[in-house]
Amino acid sequence: VNDEELKKRIAEELALERARRDSEAQKRRLFGKLLERERISSNEHLTRAILRERAATEEERQKAQRYAKQLEEKDRELKKHDAYYKEQLARLEERSAQFYKVTTEQYQKAADEVSSRFK
Repeated sequence: VNDEELKKRIAEELALERARRDSEAQKRRLFGKLLERERISSNEHLTRAILRERAATEEERQKAQRYAKQLEEKDRELKKHDAYYKEQLARLEERSAQFYKVTTEQYQKAADEVSSRFK
């Protein structure tokens, strides 16, 4: 009877061990599936974040290009105004020099005339 009981007990323990192993294997598969879903979800979030960053970077690059073009246009406009005002200043200086020359000549002429009258 002992042998039969021992065999029965061993068979029960083997069955329990097999059930425990099956349970552990099932838990590992379930945990593996859960980890796989989590990894896929993380990858999707990461991919979306990367795409958002790329879009934001592209938008910033385009903005920088627009600002650079606007700055170049302003610079050209300022150079054009600078050239115009330098030209105007040169004309005014020339006219001022001419008026000074004419005025000086007229003054000298008048002074000579007054001097010759009252000698």
